[in-house]
Amino acid sequence: MVLSGEMTVKGLSEELGIKDSTLRRWAREYEEMGDGAFPGNGSPKINKDYEIVKLKKKVEELERENEILKNFRAFLSQDHA
Repeated sequence: MVLSGEMTVKGLSEELGIKDSTLRRWAREYEEMGDGAFPGNGSPKINKDYEIVKLKKKVEELERENEILKNFRAFLSQDHA
């Protein structure tokens, strides 16, 4: 995402909850060594962590919207005469 220019290092590091210096180091290592920079299956974990962060943010957003709608429904049901 960072290497392709889709996101900034700062933006992605904040979403993943890691230091931007760590993300920069990982990007540099990947550019220098390609897939050999990360033996094992480290890449899928990063993608899963990213998805978890995105989904948690979405849940928070939907919970806020739900609370607003509940409050609005209560307001509409009150007698305003």
